[in-house]
Amino acid sequence: MKRHFRVWRGDSSGGSLEDFDVEVNDGEVVLDIIHRLQATQAPDLACRWNCKAGKCGSCSMEINGMPRLGCMTRMSTFTADETITVTPLRTFPVIRDLVTDVSFNYQKARETPAFAPPAGVAPGQYRMQQIDVERSQEFRKCIECYLCQNTCHVVRDHEENKEAFSGPRFFIRAAELDMHPLDDRTDRKQYAQQSQGLGFCNITKCCTEVCPEHIKITDNAIIPMKERVVDRRYDPLVRLGRKIFRRDQLESAQPESMAPSTSEGVSGVGSGMTYTSARLPEGPPVGPDGRLDIAELAAPLQGGLSPYGEDMDFPLPPERVAYHHPEADPSVPPAGEVPDRR
Repeated sequence: MKRHFRVWRGDSSGGSLEDFDVEVNDGEVVLDIIHRLQATQAPDLACRWNCKAGKCGSCSMEINGMPRLGCMTRMSTFTADETITVTPLRTFPVIRDLVTDVSFNYQKARETPAFAPPAGVAPGQYRMQQIDVERSQEFRKCIECYLCQNTCHVVRDHEENKEAFSGPRFFIRAAELDMHPLDDRTDRKQYAQQSQGLGFCNITKCCTEVCPEHIKITDNAIIPMKERVVDRRYDPLVRLGRKIFRRDQLESAQPESMAPSTSEGVSGVGSGMTYTSARLPEGPPVGPDGRLDIAELAAPLQGGLSPYGEDMDFPLPPERVAYHHPEADPSVPPAGEVPDRR
């Protein structure tokens, strides 16, 4: 059937919406219609896309005013008489038609300090358990479609905030590194507060609503980061220290910059091991013969007295052993032999 589309055409100097009637088939998505427009009516229509599988984030656009991926928005979600309006991302400067300049996000990505492995642990020696990465693993699903950046009203409606505000995509990056069991930096929270503009976010959850990967950006990343900042910034003892000491003394004692961390992390002790804790698990003590004390095997609490007495020698004499192996039953064949059933 024929469907009515309104597509924004123009460049950085200006533009307008143009009307198109396009054939639509069952099972198609909006990106299919854009391709059909390019093939039949508007060969110069510019649109960015790559995988057409919802994994590259290239075909970000606004469809009926909602930030979405063109390849993941099915035509069946619209009514037969509905006009579908397709426009570029509003937050970023237009290059041409549906293509926008998202270099703002790459600039913020370069400003975000990278993962800092512990000293003495080379790539290939990182050891983590699943329980260590469960919280931050969700944030690795980000495909960098920048729909969350586009819908965030802090930068969408206030151009002046862009310099001091990184946006939700890089808040989850900061949270991921802050929760990373091997990251050696301890000042991720301070950096998010001072340099990324974490305090500008008022957690309206609009970024979570448009995420095509269903990452709980607000609940699992931004709010925990805000809580950690508050715990540090408004701690009563810290506030008392600010009243007692001078500002320069506080800054020297508790640096607020992204200077290299001096924490030991897992270097040395945990290097190359299967545990992420700096303290390795300790087993019960063994005797000179390499065997455990009987208390470790039989007592309900480790280190308790032997239930057989303190001066008992082992192995026990036969008369003290309560268990005896049953005598062999001649009717039962030895293990591994098949009985004769003739």
